[in-house]
Amino acid sequence: MKDVRVRFAPSPTGYLHIGGLRTALYNYLFAKKNNGKFILRIEDTDQTRLVEGAIENLIDSLQWAGIEYDEGVFVEDHKVVQKGDHGPYIQSQRLDIYKKHVDQLIESGHAYYCFCSKERLDQVRDEQKIKGLVPKYDGLCRSIPIEEAKKRVANGEECVVRLKLPHNRDIKFYDIVRGEIVINTKDIDDQVLLKSDGFPTYHMAVVVDDHLMDITHIVRGEEWLPSTPKHVFLYEAFGWEKPEYVHLPTVLNKDRKKLSKRQGDVSVDDFKARGYLPEGLINYLALVGWSPEDNEEIMSMDEMVEKFSFDRVAKTGGIFDKDKLDWVNGHYIRSSSVERISKLAIPYLVEAGYIDEKFAQENTSWIETLVDTVKESVSYISEIPEKVKFIFDEDVEMEEDAQELLGGEQIPQLFNAIVGELKTIEEIDMDYAKSFMKTIQKSTGIKGKNLYMPTRAAITGSVHGPEMVNIIYLLGKDKIIKRVEKLLNK
Repeated sequence: MKDVRVRFAPSPTGYLHIGGLRTALYNYLFAKKNNGKFILRIEDTDQTRLVEGAIENLIDSLQWAGIEYDEGVFVEDHKVVQKGDHGPYIQSQRLDIYKKHVDQLIESGHAYYCFCSKERLDQVRDEQKIKGLVPKYDGLCRSIPIEEAKKRVANGEECVVRLKLPHNRDIKFYDIVRGEIVINTKDIDDQVLLKSDGFPTYHMAVVVDDHLMDITHIVRGEEWLPSTPKHVFLYEAFGWEKPEYVHLPTVLNKDRKKLSKRQGDVSVDDFKARGYLPEGLINYLALVGWSPEDNEEIMSMDEMVEKFSFDRVAKTGGIFDKDKLDWVNGHYIRSSSVERISKLAIPYLVEAGYIDEKFAQENTSWIETLVDTVKESVSYISEIPEKVKFIFDEDVEMEEDAQELLGGEQIPQLFNAIVGELKTIEEIDMDYAKSFMKTIQKSTGIKGKNLYMPTRAAITGSVHGPEMVNIIYLLGKDKIIKRVEKLLNK
């Protein structure tokens, strides 16, 4: 087998979609598994849809996700640069290459000039729809003699170049996920290859680029499956060996519809902004359409490389289940150091107005204790402010079952002891927090649930929650006194 070379070729028309990230991931895993090369190419032939900064965002998202590529487009010192022996890797810089290959197809009779106006094309398609036919170009310009067509082009008449498909012929190709696929040319359009503005369409550029860049496996979304016969014919027309094809199932929502911005987060930036860890998102995303033989669900990137195979990729769409993502990501949060999660949490705590940057720099240990207190219950980092809200709020929101605990006959004695004890010290450090409840137990004789549950209820508003030692330390002397005295004075 040839040395494996795969590519991820997004259009810079917006931010990287979660489905695009999965396509990049599968390309990466396959390349690494086979000691191959992974290339990032930018397909910007649709100049009307370009978004400023999209290339930089694409690259940043891949790097954040830990998907490294060997050739293509990079960002260095805030500039877009290209590295590799098969460049340029940006399609708008390859127009001369496409023009040369389009001319070759015209000369060989595999393509032709088309002078039809948009109005005529719309009319033809409308009539075909009324008759229940497949809407496609009717081939009016196929029969124009080549010399006449060239004269019209030389005279400045606007035109495009179309692929000249043979009539009524089966085009066959093998897809590694789906097996052999056969489509008859009766069901395929004479595709535009070169637009009137001199830019190629995707179908022309992708074939030329993949051949010249020695791509061995085309790994892309199943939406390109109907176009593949045109590409296969183009390889044949050029006399080139066609690559292997892998068309991946679509990433779907729970309603089995394509993921859409209208239904929630769909871009990699959305998940970054909510505080998902790259390893959590990547691990989960790998499982949306693929599973390893051992059905293991928690895997590092290296483990996924070792286990990856297109044989295990599903033919049907993969459901993107946010609950499952949260479970996987929660595992990685719990497995991460408190130092790492604390650093990631600081911007969210600042945004919530709980702390400022100065406080964060001067109270590292306190913030790490704060984060460690709720780390086990967090699915993504932006949840942390809500989880620690009770530490910062002036007033405790009392839950119903917590309220019920505060009517016992021992409560005044317990709360007076807590306030009295805290008024004897200057501040609560961690050592004092660890001994505090035992001190109260000794002074009151109250112990077990009768001690811990009302105390927790009084200072947090809940009967369940994180480690009491941490809560006592985090709240500090003044807040605990204030909360308990408020209850005493009711």
